[in-house]
Amino acid sequence: MSNYADKNKNNEMDRDPASQQLNEYKESVKDKPPVLLTGNGAPIANKTASLTVGPRGPLLLQDFVYLDEQTHFDRERIPERVVHAKGAGAFGYFEVTHDITQYTRAKIFSKIGKKTPIAVRFSTVGGESGSADTVRDPRGFAVKFYTEEGIWDLVGNNTPIFFVKDPLLFPSFIHTQKRNPVTHLKDMDMFWDFLSLRPESTHQVMILFSDRGIPDGYPHMNGYGSHTFKLVNNNNEFVYCKFHYKTDQGIKNLTAEEAAKISSQDPDYAIRNLYNTIAKKKFPSWTFYIQVMTEQQADKFQWNPFDLTKVWPHKEYPLIPVGKLVLDKNPSNYFSDVEQLAFDPAHMVPGIEPSPDKMLQGRLFAYSDTHRHRLGPNHLQLPINCPYKSISIMNYQRDGSMTIHDQDGAPNYYPNSFKGPEVCPAVKSPAFSAFGDIDRYEPVNEDNFGQVTTFWQIVLDVDAKTRLVTNMANSLAKASNFIAERAIRNFSQVDVDLGQRLTDALRKKGKMINISGKGANL
Repeated sequence: MSNYADKNKNNEMDRDPASQQLNEYKESVKDKPPVLLTGNGAPIANKTASLTVGPRGPLLLQDFVYLDEQTHFDRERIPERVVHAKGAGAFGYFEVTHDITQYTRAKIFSKIGKKTPIAVRFSTVGGESGSADTVRDPRGFAVKFYTEEGIWDLVGNNTPIFFVKDPLLFPSFIHTQKRNPVTHLKDMDMFWDFLSLRPESTHQVMILFSDRGIPDGYPHMNGYGSHTFKLVNNNNEFVYCKFHYKTDQGIKNLTAEEAAKISSQDPDYAIRNLYNTIAKKKFPSWTFYIQVMTEQQADKFQWNPFDLTKVWPHKEYPLIPVGKLVLDKNPSNYFSDVEQLAFDPAHMVPGIEPSPDKMLQGRLFAYSDTHRHRLGPNHLQLPINCPYKSISIMNYQRDGSMTIHDQDGAPNYYPNSFKGPEVCPAVKSPAFSAFGDIDRYEPVNEDNFGQVTTFWQIVLDVDAKTRLVTNMANSLAKASNFIAERAIRNFSQVDVDLGQRLTDALRKKGKMINISGKGANL
């Protein structure tokens, strides 16, 4: 081999797996390239020139090669997700390591050693598809379990809590994280105005501006189901439950300065990192835990146990190990495997049920509605979303855009006399009581700051507190004075020292902060 060839080979070996993808495909094609075909499977004779009248045109409408290419190209982009637009996906398995059958009859947990295929999508929340991976933002952590009882989607974040507790506020909250409709720019007045007017957001805001606000790649962050769920066992007994998945790689975060530098050099840093980690066979994993709370404990809990802005203390409700999540396969095609991957918290299996958590109840509708708009009414027939581990998918849904399965001529109405699919009483959920006056209930006398005080005083060390104040002050400095003052009043209820340090930091930045409230619109 020549020196040039040696150098070229060494240079190729130095490239990371993501950069080498096309070369790897080239090597996988052992014979000559396949024949180029139209969408209907006809061979194409020429792919570099349109069919025209003479060399200068005009174009002929009968040029199907061009029309086939152009019409498909015009439709290559489906609407991006309104939230969690940019993300990375991977595949692997969930393995049971501990017995929790005393809590749930879900077959996925039926025996130690059982493995279930999974798909996982990580994402940023507020940015568009082309935004940087290293922004300060919560991260989505959604897991699709392909169980023999159907799909179970555990759709969570890298934080155990959220900004609001009522789904009616969710669209407005997301609007404040997006762009000003007039300027089409991110707007700190929108961002901080909403958050300071909703003090229940304080807990999540503190986590967001702490070190964990910018994870160093997806393998180095935890995941949480966040909501409260119900587990039901074979005796129809239930407990309330929270799901946790702790990174086995260890928590690792980026400073604001590191994140800014990376975003200018590699805005796809987290996607590239996940792809290369798996391609190098350094398969990331997470240990899967649950917390459980009985109905009696829930009745006596000091807070609303279904409040998404609060955690269950681990000392009172310790983590119970369940299993392991392992990612060992990259997508074969990003669009089909990740962009069309659709998660829905309403996708549960027997033994796992929703709780009265208001935000969860809202999500049970919102996700499926979004997918029907974004992907179509038959999105569950797409291979990546199809519950292929089930024996057969039989129901009374028919037709609609992109129908794939006709269900072998089975009747499309129920009841019927022609052996259409029947119900399964064995998976009936236990009855539960629901009572109260129907009204729109505002939160009353709920502690918005107690758990946040613990986070500030006990969880954060001295340096972490300094970084949090700096991060928060840099953001608040871009908001109007009266909004910054309102935010400081909220943070002062967490800890007086926190409020004072924010005030001092903002004054150093030239903000005329009046903590007496004379300049605040409260």
